[in-house]
Amino acid sequence: MHAPPLETERLTLRGHTEEDFSEYAEMWGDPRVTRHVGGRPFTSEECWHRLLRGVGHWHVLGFGYWVLREKRSTRFVGEVGFADLRREIDPPLGATPEMGWVLSPWSHGQGFATEAIAAVLAWANRQWGERRLVCMIDPDNAPSLRVAAKVGFREYARTTYHGSPTILLERSPA
Repeated sequence: MHAPPLETERLTLRGHTEEDFSEYAEMWGDPRVTRHVGGRPFTSEECWHRLLRGVGHWHVLGFGYWVLREKRSTRFVGEVGFADLRREIDPPLGATPEMGWVLSPWSHGQGFATEAIAAVLAWANRQWGERRLVCMIDPDNAPSLRVAAKVGFREYARTTYHGSPTILLERSPA
């Protein structure tokens, strides 16, 4: 299975391709992006592995991440989607799809994350019906916490992951 194409008013969403790699690596190599995700920029090799992991999710699990591009300019915006990373965390996330998003710094503060997440959540509701979804966010990442709240995620636990504090959030069926 491949990521089905989605559209919003300002964005196209599609699966990752090799052609996305340079912009993808640029985003993940930026310390402004990674300060709340891993704490350090990712190397080109690590970015390649991340991109392939995203493609593999679709083929193995039938869900994964979408690449976001601005319709007007076709500029790379970021990625949003779901993963099952089998994280060793307490409390465990279980088999619940974990939502995540990351955007290139140029696009921060323009509402792209909320717009893309709404489209992906609509896809998820069509695929799975109303079901519980989770995400985890660094407590210092106020912008992502605001986006999560806007799209219906609520905190259910505070814990640590790889020695760093993290907030676990869930979006439960109505």
